[in-house]
Amino acid sequence: MSAIKKEYKRITTKSVVEMKANGEKIAMLTAYDYTMAKIVDHAGIDIILVGDSASNVMAGHETTLPITLDQMIYHASSVIRAIERCLVVVDLPFGTYQGNSKLALSSAIRIMKESGGHSVKLEGGEEIAESITRILSAGIPVMGHLGLTPQSIYKFGTYTVRAKEEEEAEKLKKDAKLLEELGCFALVLEKVPSKLAKEIAESLTIPVIGIGAGDGVDGQVLVTHDMLGMTHEFSPRFLRRYLDLYVEMGDAFKNYINDVKSRDFPNKEELY
Repeated sequence: MSAIKKEYKRITTKSVVEMKANGEKIAMLTAYDYTMAKIVDHAGIDIILVGDSASNVMAGHETTLPITLDQMIYHASSVIRAIERCLVVVDLPFGTYQGNSKLALSSAIRIMKESGGHSVKLEGGEEIAESITRILSAGIPVMGHLGLTPQSIYKFGTYTVRAKEEEEAEKLKKDAKLLEELGCFALVLEKVPSKLAKEIAESLTIPVIGIGAGDGVDGQVLVTHDMLGMTHEFSPRFLRRYLDLYVEMGDAFKNYINDVKSRDFPNKEELY
């Protein structure tokens, strides 16, 4: 049976739940600045994630841990000014919600008030249930994130696939169900076996968006700079590069340099 595709003037948390119910896949990409967000939104993306991956992509850090709440608000504000249609989800950065539900609420409120973001995303399951509950009690929509959780990289010690063993798989299924019961509107599953991800997606009424979680989930998310080929250091199996902008932009810069050095730019038609 083919999916029912409904045209949405604006994507909301209700829209993405409805898309799952109708069998329509959800497309999600990252953005951290006005220009990129405007292009992504105009292309028709359903969700923009203002990810803490900005720590890697925009600032060059090895992990997502160094990025601050103020920096996330700056990036989210830039994105919000660009969009007209899509739903914007903003990551709560490391240290702004773990172990302190009051801090979690104040962090989420700052993002919503100061950036204009539409929702927040948190990494973790049962251990952050109190923070999720408190944020939801303020009317702030929450997207969950399970599987490989990059903010916990020093706990895991590796970026390899999670939940391959039965014990961790069972915890993942339990946490996914808990996030739905708490009231999360959607869930990201990162780098988990495709069979397990499909099982979880089919067991939930909320959409499950995968990154390295196979094709049995309700949608996909990639880092925009990765799928455009602007980054070359990162090449996981799940990444499909739709362009090779690293090379194409480099060639354009070289052409510009040559034109300036050779005095070809500007030419007579480019003068005032």
